[in-house]
Amino acid sequence: MTGFVTLDWIVLGSYFAVLFAVAIWVIRQNNNTTEDYFLAGKDAGWFVIGASIFASNIGSEHVVGLAGTGAESGMPMAHYELHAWIVLLLGWLFLPFYMRSGVFTMPEFLEKRFDSRSRWFLSIFSIFGYVLTKVSVTIYAGGVVVSQLLGIPFIYGALGTVLITGAYTVLGGMRAVIYTEAFQTVILILGSMYLTYMGFEAIGGWGELKATVGSDHFNMWRPSSDPDYPWTGLLLGGTIVGIWYWCTDQYIVQRTLAAHNIKIGRRGAIFGAYLKLLPIFIFLVPGMIAFGLKQKGLISYERSDEVFPVMVQTLLPAGIKGLVAGGLMAALMSSLASVFNSASTLFTVDIFKKMYPSSDEMKLVRIGRWATVVIVLLGILWIPIMQKIGGGVLYNYLQSVQSYLAPPITAVFLMGVLWKRTNAQGAIATLFFGLLIGTLRIVAELTVDSGDIGLWAAFANINFAHMAIFMFIGCVIVNSMVSLATPAPAYDQISGLTFGTLSAEQKGNNKNSYGMLDIAASVLLIVIVICILGYFTG
Repeated sequence: MTGFVTLDWIVLGSYFAVLFAVAIWVIRQNNNTTEDYFLAGKDAGWFVIGASIFASNIGSEHVVGLAGTGAESGMPMAHYELHAWIVLLLGWLFLPFYMRSGVFTMPEFLEKRFDSRSRWFLSIFSIFGYVLTKVSVTIYAGGVVVSQLLGIPFIYGALGTVLITGAYTVLGGMRAVIYTEAFQTVILILGSMYLTYMGFEAIGGWGELKATVGSDHFNMWRPSSDPDYPWTGLLLGGTIVGIWYWCTDQYIVQRTLAAHNIKIGRRGAIFGAYLKLLPIFIFLVPGMIAFGLKQKGLISYERSDEVFPVMVQTLLPAGIKGLVAGGLMAALMSSLASVFNSASTLFTVDIFKKMYPSSDEMKLVRIGRWATVVIVLLGILWIPIMQKIGGGVLYNYLQSVQSYLAPPITAVFLMGVLWKRTNAQGAIATLFFGLLIGTLRIVAELTVDSGDIGLWAAFANINFAHMAIFMFIGCVIVNSMVSLATPAPAYDQISGLTFGTLSAEQKGNNKNSYGMLDIAASVLLIVIVICILGYFTG
């Protein structure tokens, strides 16, 4: 990106100054126990939790990629942003069980509900996935964005961002992550909203946008036979992936566990759900505006990934460019900080503490810091590899891969809290079944050439979102059959961890954890989601 003037640099510098001030203030707080370091002392408010959920989800690759998708394909990918209702599912269905169990991590919950085999599986699986997916993709996309914004080589942009983010994550732990994310969320939203406003000014309003880009760009509901965006896959397969991501992934759930009680955690999830609606209007719609402006000959870009930077460069005045640049860098740093902290939490609580249960609190905090350092170093080592792989192919690949990772985990967690008869044997059988089918699918994709025929080729060519549906159904069947064929879990083991085992006191506490305001806010959000689904029909 070119065109930065002195005022832009001053604004960008001011952003970093405030960010560092917040980080330093947080680092000076008490971080001597695992609860302080990994769950921010369990005293985070609902606003901070909701903002942290949003900031963790929105990375620089999300901003750039979603705007590019809006320009190239229009509204179909909005289905994934309407997963806001699934964030409500976290607050209303899953969080009460998590908080009652007193766990720090999702693998820890699986051990309490099932056994240690499920815990080890999810711990190793999650850490491995974080390093190879979330860390690597975020570093790569961040390096691209920072190099474009500041006019520096890719390697310097990626390395600098990793080191800065890693520093305050190592020193401040979860508290530093969620409070800096709250600040970064405000910057990101304000800057992107202003860009959207300027885009509408440039193209002539909503009606002119619709007339310019055409009804197909406004249609979320493509035929079920559509090779890229079948509505059946986006709606049903996307929901399966969404429950995994929003309700069972340490990366997101850890933010709600930082609340003092279920009420605060639920309200944080509700607030995060409302924020989750924003990307449609501040990232996806600006991409559509960019496509319309290109049709009118007012801007030009070669690749869809350039859409957001080109919009910033073309439409924003001096000073505001610096603010939006800060917002983009905020998106990168918040996502990176979240995954650093979540991965170190998983290693420390689920692996190290399990192997050395007598370790004192200070030692566990030190191990958590060193685990973060190692993950930062692995991310740095991954940068040259990411530079060779490239962003577009990898981004699309990862979207499909998580459709193969999600079904077994979604099935195990959902059945674990909804059905008291499912047991440890059913859970571990489901996890390994899902891993096997997912691995076979990836191998099939890598070995089948276009034009191949036969069963193996047909398996490889199933749309990835439809594949998630088939895998989830298979996982539910495996879980049910194995659980029913083996002894039921002892009641004492699952008491309070699944429906049908709650005591009268637990039911009363749960009822007292919400009011009419929480219900009304949740219902209103669902109504908004339905209205958006109904409006964008072409």
